Amino acid sequence: MGSKKVKLAWDDLMISDQEREAMTEYLSFLSKGKTERESWQIIESWAQREGFVPLDKLEGFQPGQRVRLAVRGKAGILAISGQRPLSEGFRLIATHIDAPRLDIKQRPLYEEEGLAFLKTHYYGGIKKYQWMALPLSLHGVVFLRNGQKVEIIIGEDEADPVFTISDLLPHLAKDQYNKKLSEAVSGEGLNLLLGHNPSLGEGEERVKSAILVILRDKYGIEEDDFVSAELEVVPAGKARYSGLDKSLVIGYGQDDRICSFAAWKAVAEIQQPEWTTLVLFADKEEIGSDSNTGMKARYLENFIAELITLQSGKYDGLLVRRSLARAKALSADVTGGYDPNYAEVMDKRNSAFLGRGLVISKYTGSKGKYDTSDANAEFVAEVRRIFDDAKICWQTAELGKVDQGGGGTIAQYMAIYGMEVLDCGVGILSMHSPWEIASIADLVMMIRGYQAFLKYSG
Repeated sequence: MGSKKVKLAWDDLMISDQEREAMTEYLSFLSKGKTERESWQIIESWAQREGFVPLDKLEGFQPGQRVRLAVRGKAGILAISGQRPLSEGFRLIATHIDAPRLDIKQRPLYEEEGLAFLKTHYYGGIKKYQWMALPLSLHGVVFLRNGQKVEIIIGEDEADPVFTISDLLPHLAKDQYNKKLSEAVSGEGLNLLLGHNPSLGEGEERVKSAILVILRDKYGIEEDDFVSAELEVVPAGKARYSGLDKSLVIGYGQDDRICSFAAWKAVAEIQQPEWTTLVLFADKEEIGSDSNTGMKARYLENFIAELITLQSGKYDGLLVRRSLARAKALSADVTGGYDPNYAEVMDKRNSAFLGRGLVISKYTGSKGKYDTSDANAEFVAEVRRIFDDAKICWQTAELGKVDQGGGGTIAQYMAIYGMEVLDCGVGILSMHSPWEIASIADLVMMIRGYQAFLKYSG
């Protein structure tokens, strides 16, 4: 941070009653929104309550009007029309609402030696061993042949059973101990233990048959329906405060739902912005932003085209491109927080510390800044000024030492439009694990910082 004086976000931090309520709301959001579908469903319900109208219901786009776009139930965009024409640009905070997990395969159910399992395929960058011997829940949707949608959540209610993936006992783990950590547990070995009681079953595979009876009777699901299902295995249990002083939050999926929540709280406070204000919630970031719900799907571009058409009365491709190129955006994503237990992988002078507020990262990527959006110095200076003027506690960081590893964000897919974009989030511990850790003070600063950015009229 150069000569910038280190300051703790906790110093002189006065958390308002409204912000305390937001912390409780955040815990609920993490606990209930464990998939991208569930997260967007919650956000969309909030948006509807605050007057964001579906895009296809809009007849014009006048200053102050609020609009929302749902992208196949897994992603979406919220916007508030500004005083200036959209063709002059807009302000954007873009987050993602998917998280590392285990997905159920399309032909998953099998029985072996009196035990029934579901086969999984891991999603995103996980340490496989972290998912063993944990209480796990099953979330998602199943679409039957007739098109009927069946929603599944098993393992969150106190009366529900939970699931697990069995681990090898240490008494017989001699060979496993001799393997590299990355090879000690195979991806193909992450099989979800589903049941054991054969009493309802028949035939040679009575346990599997019994499981199918339960699925049929309770959910109307046949074995073939797994083909048209999206079922996700996630940690069971609620997000909670952590630490004797309750200064931390521990919960699943804080990468990147902590930024998504902060972005929502920021935009919800905007009334009559100078610039049209957008908040975007993307899917598929953890696996490269592909698919028709990922950032590469161009729904941002299409959304801007729709709004400009509503605003001007006709479609103009040049105005769309001008609007995108003149936009100023924050790519709202977390980064790895400095962990004293693993100090050897971090450059302490360029690390994100919990409790020191918002983090801005001029670039991400790895191996010589590949796969990054390297923000222009002019825009970094502008964001610095916005945060300083708003008395936001902030810091700069990059992810680990050079050549230690690295990672990317959706910033590079936003930058292809020519817009100014800077990565801006908070540091978290145990990133990509089943239970991630974040600072309450950093979350408060992030909400305030995002609000300051969206309200800035320069």
